[in-house]
Amino acid sequence: MKKYFTVIVLSIFTFFSCEKDDICIEATTPSLVIRFYNNETQTELKEVLLDSVWEINLYSIEKYNNTEIDSLAIPLYLNQNETTYILENNSVKDTITFNYDRNDIFVSRSCGYKTIFENLQIGSNTTNWIKNISINNTIIENDTAAHISIFH
Repeated sequence: MKKYFTVIVLSIFTFFSCEKDDICIEATTPSLVIRFYNNETQTELKEVLLDSVWEINLYSIEKYNNTEIDSLAIPLYLNQNETTYILENNSVKDTITFNYDRNDIFVSRSCGYKTIFENLQIGSNTTNWIKNISINNTIIENDTAAHISIFH
């Protein structure tokens, strides 16, 4: 009888000492989504051959090197209110500076915080191969829709 009691007590302690597995299934910090359009027919998507896309102070985004695309998703700085990217098309470079406010939101214990970008603005840009830039949405809270339209 003592043997069964010991097994039951150990089983109860083992059961209650287990922790719940925390797996993050919530959305995380969104990327800035840019769509490329034809400058003549501004409702028509137009693919662009990007030689490279890189953030001016840090790194190149390898998946967009030598790629023909009609949209791209790029990350924004989480610890600054400004990010500058250089987009190169046929060896012609354009620089775009994005300004924004950051709002950190607690998602869950497993996911931690995510950042929502608000008041998105174009701080400055060059117009070498890019003809015009339009902001579609000044709040970046998901990456399912385009936030910026670039006409070329």
